[in-house]
Amino acid sequence: MSRETEWELERSDLVATLAHELRSPLTGVKGFVQAVLNRWDKLTDEQKKFMLTTALVDADRLSRLITEMLDVARIDTGRLQMHRRPTEPAPIVRRVVDNIAISTSRAVTLRSSDDVPVIDADPDKFAQVVTNLVDNAVRHGEGAVVVTLEAQDDALLLTVDDEGDGIHPELRARVFTKYWKGGGSPGTGLGLYLVGGLVDAHGGEIVIDDRPGGGARLMVTWPSWHD
Repeated sequence: MSRETEWELERSDLVATLAHELRSPLTGVKGFVQAVLNRWDKLTDEQKKFMLTTALVDADRLSRLITEMLDVARIDTGRLQMHRRPTEPAPIVRRVVDNIAISTSRAVTLRSSDDVPVIDADPDKFAQVVTNLVDNAVRHGEGAVVVTLEAQDDALLLTVDDEGDGIHPELRARVFTKYWKGGGSPGTGLGLYLVGGLVDAHGGEIVIDDRPGGGARLMVTWPSWHD
């Protein structure tokens, strides 16, 4: 197989994967909105709220996927723009955890110490990092997902734990490469590549380890803000 043919096959596979990933949340949004419109007079306020909230979660996922693809292209071409400023991490992480918890039956919890520092970040990019890490733990791990925020020296330590099989040490160097998907798992293969690029762009570091008791542990060290 020539390199050109191989590239065409890879590109076709990527387009098909992206189309599937975009169609899924779009179908959810359309389905729930249509159900609310068709049965408006028969639904209780609580049912309407649930359906519209679920549609909003799917719409957020769709928006996130589009932003993700655009940012990957910007990272690759060196055109990623960031608006860094002093940022309180806890409210952002809390919002991400609450939003993801709505869409899964898995337990997703946040533990935060009292001395969490203000960080040097583009708040939107930091939210992308947290969202992708937590979403990855929910989609590919097992059991409860625990997100921890704490101070470490002159930085923030963000830890995401799951109770799955963990990530084999031989695979850890490949996790943050573009299009890599372990074990044929669903997804674009761009989420953790984007995480690595955004963390690096902020001068941070991300490390994969084992969770004590089993599972994966991803740890992000994020620089604090200095005047």
